[in-house]
Amino acid sequence: MAIAMFLAFVALTLGITLWSAKKNTGSSAYFAAGRSIKGWQNGLAVAGDYMSAASFLGITGMIAFFGFDGFMYSVGWLVAYLTVLFIVAEPLRNAGKYTMADLLAYRLKARPVRAAASLSTLTVSTFYMVAQMIGAGWLVKNLLQHIPWITTNSAIVGVGCLMIVYVVFGGMHGTTWVQIIKAVLLMTGTIFLSILVMHQFGYSFAKFFDAIASLTYKDAKTGAEVTRNFLDPGMKFGLEVTKGWGPLDLISLGLALVFGTAGLPHVLVRFYTVPDAKTARSSVVWAMVIIGAFYILTTFLGFGAATLLKPHNIISENMSAPQLAQFLGGDMFFAFISAVAFATILAVVAGLTISASTSFAHDFYSNVLNHGKEVPQEKEVKIARIAAFFVGGISIVLAIQLQTVNVAFLVGLAFAVASSANLPVIVLSVFWKRFTTTGAVCGLLGGLIASILLIVISPSVMGNDKDANGNWKVPKEKRHLIQAEPIFPLTNPGIVSIPFGFLAAIIGSLARREKESEEKFAEFSVRAHTGLGAEKAIDH
Repeated sequence: MAIAMFLAFVALTLGITLWSAKKNTGSSAYFAAGRSIKGWQNGLAVAGDYMSAASFLGITGMIAFFGFDGFMYSVGWLVAYLTVLFIVAEPLRNAGKYTMADLLAYRLKARPVRAAASLSTLTVSTFYMVAQMIGAGWLVKNLLQHIPWITTNSAIVGVGCLMIVYVVFGGMHGTTWVQIIKAVLLMTGTIFLSILVMHQFGYSFAKFFDAIASLTYKDAKTGAEVTRNFLDPGMKFGLEVTKGWGPLDLISLGLALVFGTAGLPHVLVRFYTVPDAKTARSSVVWAMVIIGAFYILTTFLGFGAATLLKPHNIISENMSAPQLAQFLGGDMFFAFISAVAFATILAVVAGLTISASTSFAHDFYSNVLNHGKEVPQEKEVKIARIAAFFVGGISIVLAIQLQTVNVAFLVGLAFAVASSANLPVIVLSVFWKRFTTTGAVCGLLGGLIASILLIVISPSVMGNDKDANGNWKVPKEKRHLIQAEPIFPLTNPGIVSIPFGFLAAIIGSLARREKESEEKFAEFSVRAHTGLGAEKAIDH
């Protein structure tokens, strides 16, 4: 049944891709869907792009196992869109054309800025994509484990091939509609599953939260029955659990989520698909409503799994939602939720692939390798399609090689880089007259290097998984990459790397003045905040 629903979704989205392929005439159509997407459509697509498997499966599991602390992840992801709405969406749409680097290159020297921005974009997209594909492999293998020929590797390759087809043939138009369908399916499944959960408690919020406040389950370590209030904070980020670093780690994670969202390449490119800045703003509002509703509903999913299934009966955190669906709705609903999870992964990796290939073709090839000389639209699109093949192929290989790595670490790395490298230069470019090309390059590379380095020496990568006798304490898939005590105590470096990215950009700008950038600032500000002259420039 699950396979049938997987295939139905794949058939539907491939049909849309073929339909979209006929519309991909020229670079504007391929990279930005001809700027024809309406506000509500883009809002749904942004939501579909943003609500990844980490959100649907991961947060539900986090709440089911860690209660209130798991719900704090939802808060970070939801609040993030306020940053996008108030700081990024309108200036990006008015001053850019296809990528984040367009905004930076408006008043700065194009080649160095585009090269650094392209490197940052490809890094964020690749790590995020690898995380999603590892999740896809793990999910499909566990859901369809009774079928011998379905392995983690075959699932990763299958997802990778599908995303390449979506992007190469469908372009941004096809990717947008895949994301819209996925968002509708995800919200439908989440709402229905939440209703089924509340039905178990007679639709009484009082009974629901009373059950959460006195949850009895078996402790994973001792096997003894314990009763705990899952509404109390501290199960994941408490001082005792984390050796004193938990609260600071939560703040650091929140900063990375809030500021990283506004720097995620696959989210930023969505604002170029709408006809004007007003529509860009309305699409963010639509996205916030949809995403807000979704993250509120994860409360019912996560706490419902905890109270109805009990944490000790759940196979793993990521299986909380599918198991809850099977418990409440039988095999048919289990298959539907599993297919929705699969659709979620496909939609996100497609968005990541097109943002990476667009950045390579438009920023690196056309403006760095080709020295900014005009490239025929057909050739630029061709380069993007070739880049999609390479990005997809590299992601497949990396996902297979890194499938034992903690997926949360890869997602954390993507958000850390986006918040530490991309956001500082976007904010300073829009609001600081003194900002220069040197500052942009220093900010992009400084934030990129700082976030990667800090994560490599953090508990996400480093840890001692052996006991005093040299025996492994944890299974292979949970072992750290580097067997040593972590040097940096926090799992997410945002609280250090984000200020470092801003500082590097500011010092770089102060070190070398750029008169041309200052002279263009007034013109840039008018266009970025009013949209005056934007449409004519973008059309050309």
